[in-house]
Amino acid sequence: MRLVIARCSVDYAGRLTAHLPSAPRLILVKADGSVSVHADDRAYKPLNWMSPPCTLKEGEDKWTVENKAGEKLIITMEEVLHDSSHELGVDPGLIKDGVEAHLQELLADRMDTLGEGWTLIRREYPTAIGPVDILCRDADGTTVAIEIKRRGEIDGVEQLTRYLDLLNRDPHLAPVKGMFAAQEIKPQARVLATDRGIDCVTLDYDALRGIEDDKLRLF
Repeated sequence: MRLVIARCSVDYAGRLTAHLPSAPRLILVKADGSVSVHADDRAYKPLNWMSPPCTLKEGEDKWTVENKAGEKLIITMEEVLHDSSHELGVDPGLIKDGVEAHLQELLADRMDTLGEGWTLIRREYPTAIGPVDILCRDADGTTVAIEIKRRGEIDGVEQLTRYLDLLNRDPHLAPVKGMFAAQEIKPQARVLATDRGIDCVTLDYDALRGIEDDKLRLF
């Protein structure tokens, strides 16, 4: 990871245009290729960012970040106050809470609840940006990546989108479809998932444990 603190202005050109006037800001360049620009008063959310895959070209006083869609993030450097790089190594990933981890285990053991002919490839399938909860095949033999949450929100859909982008570059797996599974899925997350061609599944924890009849609701 590279951390740069600089007085800079930022311009975004893509589906719309946006401008951040000159101010001191934190710029993060992560190992996955993402670039994000942060202020000191916005908690974790960046002011602007470019998700991978993208390329970073550094000029003497200008950085240009461009993604495969041709969208650009142009950072005009006025004064660099700090510039350092740090090797964080492979992250062990988020330790899921008991219910979320158990949902993953139960669904992996009972793939037939998603439909006849569904088969498990692997739980915690490793990728360069973290493990996919479940990688499996549907009845037609298509590879499906499943992200499991107790409560499904937009961040989970974004996470699954990044996994799908990476997995679909592997010719041995592609094409890979996405499935977002949770006990509760927020309406905004469902809309975003649908827009990206990702199926949503509401998981019944008791049904998966065999306390009630199997009930999975697909949308």
